[in-house]
Amino acid sequence: MLETHYHTLLLVMSVVALFVFVALYFVKAGYGMFHTEKWGFSLDNKLGWVLMEAPVFLLMCWLWLHSRSGFRAPQFVFFFLFQLHYFQRSFIFPLLMKGKSRIPLAIVLMGVTFNLLNGVMQGGGIFYFPPEGLYDAGWAYLLRPNALAGMLVFFVGMGINLHSDNVIRHLRKPGDTKHYLPAKGMYRYVTSANYLGELLEWTGFAILVATPAAWVFVWWTFANLVPRSHAIYKRYVAEFGKEAVGRRKRVIPFIY
Repeated sequence: MLETHYHTLLLVMSVVALFVFVALYFVKAGYGMFHTEKWGFSLDNKLGWVLMEAPVFLLMCWLWLHSRSGFRAPQFVFFFLFQLHYFQRSFIFPLLMKGKSRIPLAIVLMGVTFNLLNGVMQGGGIFYFPPEGLYDAGWAYLLRPNALAGMLVFFVGMGINLHSDNVIRHLRKPGDTKHYLPAKGMYRYVTSANYLGELLEWTGFAILVATPAAWVFVWWTFANLVPRSHAIYKRYVAEFGKEAVGRRKRVIPFIY
């Protein structure tokens, strides 16, 4: 891929994210609590998540190997953090799922498409088309203020994300199919604490990596998760009442 084509991809993906952001306020993506038969053929949730998330993990491995970057710093650290998230999301998160939920094949295919394009964006930004001279300092780059702040935000976000997923998994007893209002951890402040964690993760990653591609990923994460957090908030208010939801926000504490 030529560098001009790569930057065109970033621009196109940024524009598409805007349309996705608007559309998701009108269309609820049919997975999780919003799954319906209208979305057509569906897969077992565990299988669907592996098929959806694993391709980007494998693609990044391929891009890393063919870049000849090896263990060069700081690129390898960026690669490791990206893969750390997607190893958990691809191979651990699905195994921890409970119940017999299903995910539409259409959602899986859309997820695979985005993840592969995002892999090209992030791998390209880290290994092939990094900002000129940005990473020449090697390991010393990781001691810069933006790198230290970015890693802190990344790991705080990851911790919130993992803890929030754990809270959701333990809301139900075996055989129970009811919906419950989570209230532990960051769920005391927002109704989509897992999404808050993911937003923080990728914001931290973008601060650390400092590439346009990483910020496009933040924009996509925002465009995808913020409208869905709004739908979840409305669902909780409808099911449990405004008093039960209280003063909690949707995804950004005290703001939205």
